[in-house]
Amino acid sequence: MSQKQPYYLQGSPLNVRFNSLVGWLARHGVSLLGSQELSVRGRKSGRMQRVPVNPHTYEGARYLVSARGHSQWVRNMRAAGGGELRTGRRTRTFTAVELVDDAHKAAVVRTYLKRWGWEVNQYFQGVTVKSTDAEILAACPDHPVFRISEEG
Repeated sequence: MSQKQPYYLQGSPLNVRFNSLVGWLARHGVSLLGSQELSVRGRKSGRMQRVPVNPHTYEGARYLVSARGHSQWVRNMRAAGGGELRTGRRTRTFTAVELVDDAHKAAVVRTYLKRWGWEVNQYFQGVTVKSTDAEILAACPDHPVFRISEEG
C-alpha cells in the first residue's frame, strides 16, 4: 500500500519571479495588501529562508496559511517552531503552532479565502469561499495553517 504524497503545488517561473518581487518590496517597507516577508530557519541548512506571505487575522489571532500546500517554508516552520515577519525595518519574531484539521481550521481557511481568494483560489483545487463546510474541511489536510504569537 503506497502512502499519499503531501499536496504541494510548485510555483511557475512567473510565480517565483513575482514572489521574489513581493518579498523584495516587503523587505524594503512596501506591503502589498498586507503581505510580509517570512523568514524561517532551514531545517537542513540552518540558514534563514525567506518567502512572502499573507498573514491572516481571524477572531483576533494571527495565522499563516500555506495555499500551495506542504511547501519548504511549512516543513521548516514545523522544525523551527517559529520565525520572523518583516516589513521594512520592522521585524517581529513569533512562535508558531500548527492547527489540526478541524472546524476551527476550516473557519480560518474560509476567511482566508474570503480575503485572499482572488490570489490563491488556483491553489485550492476548486475549493473557494463559497464551498460547503465539508468541502473546505476536506481541503484542510492539503493546506497547513499555523497560529502565530509574537514574542515580546
